Amino acid sequence: MAGYLTTHVLDTARGCPAAGLRIVLFRLSGDARAQITEMTSNADGRTDSPIFPAEDFETGSYELVFHAGDYLRASGQASAEPLFLDQVPIRFGMADPQAHYHVPLLLSPYGYSTYRGS
Repeated sequence: MAGYLTTHVLDTARGCPAAGLRIVLFRLSGDARAQITEMTSNADGRTDSPIFPAEDFETGSYELVFHAGDYLRASGQASAEPLFLDQVPIRFGMADPQAHYHVPLLLSPYGYSTYRGS
């Protein structure tokens, strides 16, 4: 079985999935980054398919950018501009070509956390 990458965004301030949040995946190589894909979270706060599916999966260094500011504005949680959190970048490595990597984001207007999920 080949590896793959999924993500999930939960709005911890409202206690619900963060639907409609734009997520962009980049591959990192030294100082360069190349966009691989862009998706939007569904009603469950997940993407409709793996953000990096098994047929395209490669080990390496990556960055997920969560466009939190757009989501916070749309959900009525935005404060005065500039927002405290706008784009949330998470850089991580994937070393096992057979593993399922899951990088969730727990989001509120003034903080976030992440971890390697299952």
